Amino acid sequence: MRNREYRPTLPQLRAFVAIADTGHFGQAAQRLGISQPSLSQALSTLEGGLGVQLVERSTRRVLVTPLGRGILPYARQVSEIVDDIVARASGRTDELAGPLAIGFIPTIAPYILPNFLLGVREELPELEPRIVEEPTAHLIEALRSGAIDAAVLALPSGVSSFAENPLYEEEFHLVLPEGHDLAGRDDVPLDVLGDLDLLLLDDGHCLRDQVLDLCRRVDAHREDTLGLETRAASLSTVVQCVAGGLGETLVPASALKVEAGRPGLATARFEGPARPGRTIGLVHRASSVRGDEFSRIGELVKLAYEKAIGEN
Repeated sequence: MRNREYRPTLPQLRAFVAIADTGHFGQAAQRLGISQPSLSQALSTLEGGLGVQLVERSTRRVLVTPLGRGILPYARQVSEIVDDIVARASGRTDELAGPLAIGFIPTIAPYILPNFLLGVREELPELEPRIVEEPTAHLIEALRSGAIDAAVLALPSGVSSFAENPLYEEEFHLVLPEGHDLAGRDDVPLDVLGDLDLLLLDDGHCLRDQVLDLCRRVDAHREDTLGLETRAASLSTVVQCVAGGLGETLVPASALKVEAGRPGLATARFEGPARPGRTIGLVHRASSVRGDEFSRIGELVKLAYEKAIGEN
């Protein structure tokens, strides 16, 4: 039964957040620098005071209950606000430090992460980034629940409670088998998509949806006939199929150097000036007290992109 006089303490809320993030009492205790019995006591006191079960305990793993998932973002926000108060009081408001969980979609992560992490190490040495690579829908859910702090993905996110910071426009390039009639051209009309056997990523990848949207714009294909025999979980697999002569695909500019540089492939560009592409941005919860800090993260993401496409 809930104690109406009870008010959660900061250590109790931090314990709950750490357990939810790690899914493990031992790892959560290590993260907070306390003993596991102290962590368990903090969580038990929080649950007892609120009169609810926040996590399900088992010998193998810890699961946050549905009610716990609803409370988790608020517990995380309280913890962030207190950290912000301490930072402002100590004059460290311009310094990004401590843990920060950032999500990247799979059609961005492999191509800009190395340069991004190098930039973080050089420019923000006190920051402890934790990288999560997942499709857009998973990252949006992780942002909603507070499991991650920010995400780099294609805009718009479609979530009104998120703040979006556009970072760069990324062009789509055609990747073709070597010797293809379109190889090397930079004036390919968009309606040529109707003549290609496009190979796509599997459902759940935003790049797949973006390519399908392009096809619909020019009535190139019906979705039920478009490259559905060959789907892949990674862009590398799709491009390997192109090299094997199974069809063609579209690749974002940041992936071109890595994916299209292998033997048996050629590339082409669509005609300008408005070449098809996507807007990549940094997304975070509008309620986050770290919102202003994310602009520095965005700058490093954009710089990593420019290096990936050879502009820096």
